[in-house]
Amino acid sequence: MSKGHSIFGFVCGVFAFAALPAQAVTLAECDRTIYISHGGESDHRDLGAGRVEYVEWWSQEGVFNDIVLANCESGTFLRTRVREARISDRAPFDVSKKTRKLIDVELTASPALFSFERLADALKGTGRDIEIAQLDAEPCACAAQYPALRGSKTPFEDIQ
Repeated sequence: MSKGHSIFGFVCGVFAFAALPAQAVTLAECDRTIYISHGGESDHRDLGAGRVEYVEWWSQEGVFNDIVLANCESGTFLRTRVREARISDRAPFDVSKKTRKLIDVELTASPALFSFERLADALKGTGRDIEIAQLDAEPCACAAQYPALRGSKTPFEDIQ
């Protein structure tokens, strides 16, 4: 797997073929285990202005937590690793609280001033493996909070 891609993303891609039809969901329903008991999404929250946040997690023979922020309309997302142990050769770390505080400070900026590039700069030295990329599929939190912003992205499908 290339750097910046999570095991979670790989697992979701492998099991996407078994998806059920898209259905209306709430943020609470987006918190779910996606791969047996080893990986999932949690802590979904609406950030306003068409943006959402959630945590992708993994916990088999190692753990990680990635915070993901997504712009539901453009499909742009930022992912940063905030917790890791026994996943790589790196020393274990947990910068979850510090990273969340930095994100919350950046979110106080006017929507016109907020950008994932600016947030990535603010997270340098705290978050790890910061990645800004483009979504092809709608995340659950976007389906729950901003379904009208889906555009041409593949609609969210619950893969449970």
